[in-house]
Amino acid sequence: MKSKRRRLETGLLIDTTDSIISMTKADKLVERMRSNPRDWRMESLETVARRYGVEVRRTGGSHFIFLHADSEIAVSIPFNRPIKPVYVVQFLALIDDIGNAK
Repeated sequence: MKSKRRRLETGLLIDTTDSIISMTKADKLVERMRSNPRDWRMESLETVARRYGVEVRRTGGSHFIFLHADSEIAVSIPFNRPIKPVYVVQFLALIDDIGNAK
């Protein structure tokens, strides 16, 4: 972050900070999932899950379970390629719920 000094109309000198907002890879994936929930792979969902602190459980069978301590939502997704849009929408609901809990 870059610090700047700025003079107010009253003549006082203050420090301001320019903050840079950058989107992470996971944030970009979430935006792309929202715009098109079709044809996603489990690896992409796991990338987003790591970014948001979502726990990923593999049941030993053919499903992955995504859950977070701050949410009552748990999403069970079968490991099929590509993942059906209904599961991507449920996953995004979990991500939104975590964001609202903070």
